[in-house]
Amino acid sequence: MSLSKHLCAILGAGLAAGLLAGSPGVAAAAGDITTIKGHKAPGTPSKYNKVGIRKQGPAKADKVLVLIPGTSAGATNFRVMARALLQRLDGWQVWSIERRENLLEDHSVLSDYAAGEVDSADLVDYYLGWLVNPDQQPRFEPKTAEETAFAREWGLAVAMKDVRRVVKKAGKRDRSVVLGGHSLGGRMAAAYASWDFGGKPGAKDLDGLVFIDGSGASRELPSAEEARSQLAELRAGEPFLDLLRLGLPWASGVFNAVGSTTAVKDPDSPSALDPLPLVPADLRPPVPATNLAAYGYSVDADTSPDYLALVHSNIGELAASGDPRGWQDGELGSARRAAKVFAETGSVDGTSWYHPRRLSLDSRSVNNGQANPAQKVFGVKATLGSEARVPMYGFDAALGGGAVGKATRQLAMSAGVPRRQVMTVDRSKTYSHIDPLSAAADRNVFIKTVAKFLKRKVA
Repeated sequence: MSLSKHLCAILGAGLAAGLLAGSPGVAAAAGDITTIKGHKAPGTPSKYNKVGIRKQGPAKADKVLVLIPGTSAGATNFRVMARALLQRLDGWQVWSIERRENLLEDHSVLSDYAAGEVDSADLVDYYLGWLVNPDQQPRFEPKTAEETAFAREWGLAVAMKDVRRVVKKAGKRDRSVVLGGHSLGGRMAAAYASWDFGGKPGAKDLDGLVFIDGSGASRELPSAEEARSQLAELRAGEPFLDLLRLGLPWASGVFNAVGSTTAVKDPDSPSALDPLPLVPADLRPPVPATNLAAYGYSVDADTSPDYLALVHSNIGELAASGDPRGWQDGELGSARRAAKVFAETGSVDGTSWYHPRRLSLDSRSVNNGQANPAQKVFGVKATLGSEARVPMYGFDAALGGGAVGKATRQLAMSAGVPRRQVMTVDRSKTYSHIDPLSAAADRNVFIKTVAKFLKRKVA
């Protein structure tokens, strides 16, 4: 495949991969992310054995909702939703987890752009110019498989021990802790609750579970033979998820970070990505558009192509007039709110440029906390689902399609959780996957119902 065709595919499908579902530089966390020591993963340099926490809400709160982001996503995914949720809750904080893989990213010029120190042309040139112009020396240097071989072992076992550090910290001073997650983060929350930590389930650390369009159910449970084959392939290949199969696992995160950040920082300026000659037709608005309108057009459920269905939001439409054309907000949210879910803030963004393949492989064996042969191959210890005896909340958007509520009820039943302590909400016919995180507070059924659950079900 030629470089031009590579770029076309990246711009088209890459945005989808990045949005499926931030980040400090290599050495330390920055901005409003607090970094704590993570699990000492064998073979991993100590500078990456860290986990980040983005805290929102009053420091003296006696209840903490800890949230895990989904595939290729970062902690700031939750900042818009958390701000609105906290207006409905007294005595709560929201802690969003920034996984260790985000430490691999280079936010130097994104941060400068967000701070107004460089313009959008410099931003695009730094991260993408060398791909468009083969004669240009790369300024941004992506991580290679060789230098990050240790990340082939960054699976659920590592992630659960990192999450445990966060949960234990949240539970200090006898605070109540509820663990939740969006998409893959929901499955990770179920894995934690059912994880065997020395004979005790992770649920012993918790006072509740929240599943946001993602659950512990394994739709395609691999056999032991399939698990062994997948591990062998991983150990001989790329450590990170490359949904485009182009050898550029970082690209989706970069394109989303650039597009969302320009939409927030310079919403009314002409689209910074539009001059790139290889943007495919189905991602281009039919008229010259602003940064905000171009981003909105690419993710709105009515105009975004089908291959972006996992990242659709219901946020309005192109304005009827203007040159460049702007965006008219409507439906459940706004283009600006949708962009802020992923945009750069404080040297982090809402994407993950390097998502460990092992994490996704392992998650397929969670099986709502029920032991199975694939778990033994992967080293997954999510076997104590029957002991996850805490109140549970499940929300279905388009990706869940009703399966999240079903899995939540099944997990609760297996653990003997009384029905009065379980709440499930199905908006799969009206909510796209990102809407629970980006919909306007006064129209966001997820925020309204999860706030009710946390008030009534959590001591």
